Amino acid sequence: MAKILKSKIFWFFSPVWLIPLVMFILWFFAPKIVWNIVIIDKSSSSKDGNEHISLFWLLNQKRLSKSGEIPYQVEKDYWGFFPKENEKFLIHGLEKLSSSQIGSLSKQANMAYFADTYGIYKQEWFARIQGQQSEFGMLYGGLSSQDLVFLRLMNEQKKLVVAEFNTIGSPTSSANRKQFEELYRMKWSGWTARFFDNLDTTINLEIPRWMIKNYQNTHAQKWNFKKAGIAFVHEQSGRVVILEDQQHLINPLPYIQSGELGQIKFGLPASIKYPFWFDIIEPDLNQNTIVSQFIIQSNAQGRYLLRKNGIPDVIPAVLMAKNGYAPFYYFSGDFCDNPVQMNTSYFKGIDAFQFLFFNDNDPMERKSFFWKFYRPLMNHILDEANQKLQKPIDQDALITE
Repeated sequence: MAKILKSKIFWFFSPVWLIPLVMFILWFFAPKIVWNIVIIDKSSSSKDGNEHISLFWLLNQKRLSKSGEIPYQVEKDYWGFFPKENEKFLIHGLEKLSSSQIGSLSKQANMAYFADTYGIYKQEWFARIQGQQSEFGMLYGGLSSQDLVFLRLMNEQKKLVVAEFNTIGSPTSSANRKQFEELYRMKWSGWTARFFDNLDTTINLEIPRWMIKNYQNTHAQKWNFKKAGIAFVHEQSGRVVILEDQQHLINPLPYIQSGELGQIKFGLPASIKYPFWFDIIEPDLNQNTIVSQFIIQSNAQGRYLLRKNGIPDVIPAVLMAKNGYAPFYYFSGDFCDNPVQMNTSYFKGIDAFQFLFFNDNDPMERKSFFWKFYRPLMNHILDEANQKLQKPIDQDALITE
């Protein structure tokens, strides 16, 4: 009995168990920084904020808050679609603001983050109610004219804007898309893509039915894929191109590669897998710099298929505006959507234990992407923006159109 008691006392006072406590204390007493960020998420279908939770994790971990005492709350501190109980919802976007209110918001904001504008569709939302019939159509979504007014004001004031995959994809109108492209000197090709660990429709039920239908209509043949691969979808034409492992791909997993700029400036890994949605953009390199890029490891047959459809095998993943222009980043992937837990953000230095939170051998897991890529990338962007905020603006250095 005495030995058991001694053992318990030993483990209670062991330094191993004190580490989390020390990490929490260091986080708790870290200075809070008032940081006014406008977050747009029109696709948040659950209260856990799955489409923007990675950003909120970082805001909390870095002690960036709405005021000296109030931290950002993942379920309510954004603009967009708000799910409620019993399949009810609230829409509270910039569309509800007047021009003067949008102007005031842009003056108050330190930065803007467009996490997702894809939106919510009636057939997806109301189908969650058992037995309820639903008409087709969009409840809410797309980059709006009010969003663009806000973005222009942020651009004029040289304030930081970060935008992600699908900011200008469907259902954004072609007119609004064009305005965004002209503002930030980039163009969407119309193509989006995603890796699937199994293209066999009898096994992988996550393959969208519309994708299968569009492929069969485009190619006048059945969907007979059985291995892993990458699906490319063109919005305007509905065309679907499939690159299958072994037949078209040396390695079916897309990878994001970062060169010297990404590794040294942002602390990114040289290479990391990315198994989720991404779009193919064409940047104006006179105004923008490519920080990281997707690599499709295709064989000769795969390269032929890509060229035939006008799809590059090297695709920008992280785009950054060059010095002198308004600070802007575009992430071609759904980077903010990662299955992370907010409770880990309450410990300073938690990244030293990141290996405990993911299994890197699973091709479909995305937690490693958060810890190894998204966290250091956004960590640097937030730090740099906060440092610049403390310095006076050099009006002579501002570039005007």
